[in-house]
Amino acid sequence: MNATMLDERSALVLNADFRPLSYFPLSLWSWRDAIKAVFLDRVNVLAEYEDVTVRSPNFEMQAPSVISLKEYIAPAKRPAFTRFNVFLRDRFHCVYCGSKFAPSDLTFDHVIPRSKGGVTSWENVVAACSRCNVAKANLTPDRARMPLLWTPREPSVFELQERGRSFPPNYLHESWGDFLYWDSELEEG
Repeated sequence: MNATMLDERSALVLNADFRPLSYFPLSLWSWRDAIKAVFLDRVNVLAEYEDVTVRSPNFEMQAPSVISLKEYIAPAKRPAFTRFNVFLRDRFHCVYCGSKFAPSDLTFDHVIPRSKGGVTSWENVVAACSRCNVAKANLTPDRARMPLLWTPREPSVFELQERGRSFPPNYLHESWGDFLYWDSELEEG
């Protein structure tokens, strides 16, 4: 396997309770970081890439595809206030027109403009498409005649994790399935 292909082989990182540290973005480490953590005895290897062997002059191992931390990391009590988490809270929809967009096609908007005393907070920042953001300009939603489709509020960490689970990344290795969807309904048969 060439170096480029090897660099694409990330390891899914689970907490000690076997849940991903994060669903969105999905908690992934490079194969190098995963192997380093194995050597430092900080993780358990739960699954490996069968087609990827990492070799050194006196060592050989399969590259880990799923690892779990040996020590539990308590999740944050409050979510980080980031542009991406605002988009995730709003499910990548514009709060004014309701259309869904790719993260790269969204902006954020201050409901009450900062020039009118609005603050940068969960309750005053929303996802907006460029068209709606330009149309609203430096006005309040009432003045712009653009009512909010929902009221912005601070989400819980759990809410963001649940929303993140519904937006899988572009690549999911088959060995990750049992760990990403551990609480999904099982097929009978």
